Parts: sequence; structure tokens; C-alpha cells
Amino acid sequence: MKRALKNIGSIFLAIIVLFSTFSFTVEQHFCGGELADYSLIGNLERCVMPETSHSNSKETSFDRVPCCQDSSEMIEGTNDELSIVNEHSVEKIQLLAAFVYSYVNLFEGLEEYIIPFKNYAPPLVVKDLPVLYDTFLI
Repeated sequence: MKRALKNIGSIFLAIIVLFSTFSFTVEQHFCGGELADYSLIGNLERCVMPETSHSNSKETSFDRVPCCQDSSEMIEGTNDELSIVNEHSVEKIQLLAAFVYSYVNLFEGLEEYIIPFKNYAPPLVVKDLPVLYDTFLI
């Protein structure tokens, strides 16, 4: 249970980091002042409004404002994680190297099995004293 919870938490944090650094563009298409379509990934479906042309040449023609408008907004992610990695100074690297060296050498030199009586001979037993005196621990 603990391992599964740890895996779920790590996947959740990875997704948060991915989406916080993710950049995307929101495109919107307005027709007649109302939102007709929007898109986060693909292309927009633009409406085809018929252009009215004036057949009477005596009328004054003005530049008409089109009724359809497109707008796009780019939302950029953060790059804070990448800039922190590149800000190492010589002092920080030397401190890290000294810490790793001292930590690795902290446990060096210890033997696995220390036997203090390795070079000593066992005592010579001439008589078995508990049997001789009939004293047994119960």
C-alpha cells in the first residue's frame, strides 16, 4: 500500500511539473461579436460570411469593418527549473565534492568480520569439572 501510494504521488508530481512548464496557444474566432469557435490544439473552423457588394456605383464606399475576427493568445510556461540548474558556482561544486569524498571515506577501512580471539589457542581442559562434582545447571 505504501509503495503504491508513493508511485501515485510521484506520477502526480511529474504531471504537475510537466504542465507548469508546458506552453500552449488559445485561438478564438468571433463572428458578429460572439464567440463562434475556440481551439487549444487544432485549427479553428472559421465561418464564411457572404460579402455584400454595392451594385450602385454612385454610393460612397467606405472601408467596412469585417464582422469576423480571429484572436490568439499564447500562454507560456515557466522555465525556472532549467535556470536553477545552470547557476552553479565554483564554491558550490567544491563543497559538494568535499561532502561526497568525506561521506564515501567515512565507512572505508572497517572490516566486515572482526574476530578478537583469532590468534589465541583454546584453554586446555584436563578434567570435566561439572561432571566431576555433579553440579549441573537446570
